[in-house]
Order: sequence, then C-alpha cells, then structure tokens
Amino acid sequence: MDILLFVLGAVVILSVLAYFLQEKFLFKPERLSADFVFKYDAPFREYFFDVEPGVRINGLHFHRTNPKGLVLYFHGNSRSIKGWAKYARDFYRYDYDVVLVDYRGFGKSTGKRSESDMLNDMQFVYDRLKARYGEDHLIVYGRSLGSGFAAKLAADNHPRYLILDAPYLSFLKAIKRFLPMLPVKWVLRFHLRTDRWLQNVRCHTYILHGTADRLIPIEQSEALQRIDPNRITLIRIEGGGHNNLPRFDKYHNFIRDILKY
Repeated sequence: MDILLFVLGAVVILSVLAYFLQEKFLFKPERLSADFVFKYDAPFREYFFDVEPGVRINGLHFHRTNPKGLVLYFHGNSRSIKGWAKYARDFYRYDYDVVLVDYRGFGKSTGKRSESDMLNDMQFVYDRLKARYGEDHLIVYGRSLGSGFAAKLAADNHPRYLILDAPYLSFLKAIKRFLPMLPVKWVLRFHLRTDRWLQNVRCHTYILHGTADRLIPIEQSEALQRIDPNRITLIRIEGGGHNNLPRFDKYHNFIRDILKY
C-alpha cells in the first residue's frame, strides 16, 4: 500500500509539474532583440504582422523578381527564423518567394502562447499573404512542430499544396512515447491534431519523412497517409533522421520536381 501511494503521489506531482512547465520542454526559442539586424546574401524584407495589441509576429520574406508563387514555411520548435532562413534557398532558387515567421516568444515575435492564439496568428499571416499571391500560387510547408500549423491552415483554406516535413499525428502521440506513466491527455495544453485537420485538407498533400527518425517515427506519417492515400503522398527518405533531411538528394529532388515545373 505504501509503495502504491508513493507511486500515485509521484505521478500526481510529475503531472502538475508537466502541466505548468511543459512550454519549457515543448518550445526552445531563440530570442532576438528588437533592433537585431538580419543579414543574408539574397534579397529579403523583414515583416511585422500586428495581430492584436501586444502581439507582433516577425517574418522574413525572400523575394524574387518574377516569382512563380510563394512558399509559407513554418519551422520546428527551436531557434528562430534567423537560423531557419538558410532553408529558404531550397525554394527561392526555383523562383519562388519564401516567407518564414516566428511563433510567439520566438525571435522578435511577441505575445503569450496558447494553441488557439498561435493558430490564429498563422491564419492572420496567411490572410495577408493570399491577398497578394492568390491561393493557387501559395504552398504551405510545415517542418516538425510547424506541420500542425501548416495542416490547420490547409484545412481552413485552399492553398495549392501542403508539404509536411517529419510531421506528427498529434502532440499527444508524439509526447506520450516519452512520458508513458503520466496522464498526458489531461496534462497537455497543446494538442495540435494534424491527424484531425488533415481529414479536411482538399489540396494534395506531400509528406517527407526519414526512415531513421527517432524523435517522430515514420509510422506517424504512414498513419497520416492512410487518412486518404489518393490525396496524400508519402516520400520516404531512406536513412534520414529528424533533423537532416536536407542532406539527402531525394529531398532536394522532390522540392525541384514540385517547384520547377
């Protein structure tokens, strides 16, 4: 009995800690000062999207002279657009504009985080961009954490394509693997149901996933593809991990084939 009470007490304490401290584990932002100056060797502009009082979403826009369209890129759970911007070249070399944005609390972006508020931020950004480009020329790309935001936008709008890079079924599925003893379903404040939103996406969806991804196993992408195999294409990157897909030729060949023609 004493052991049982000890275990139950430990689970309760850990659950409380997980509830209040989960943002520190889920999000690993790099914060930038308001006067930080971005420097890159390709033409770009810095944007601020003023969503509401006290909330500004910072973005970078890599632009071409006569763009074929726009790639809206949602990055992973760490760093800021300062570092993620290096991946923009994978798209603008095919004459696509690229916009990357930082979530609340990342880089220069401000505002208190909640799932609904962050999703609303991304819709705000999307609305501003589609007014210029038109949705038939807009591709939404979500990397890891960003795959949930990308899937929600594609479900609520009509982009040309949705591309998911190392996505998860849901935050619950992704995190429960590491905390099997905790009632994660009740503790988690961020759920990001990629699986649910993908059911309502009308454009063709491409999923890129490494077969050696240990953080988010490829089985989660396989489950996402089963939602609608005719509309969802899974590209398996043999030997790819969670953070190194751009090192593989198959990744770049896919980007080329989607954007070049």
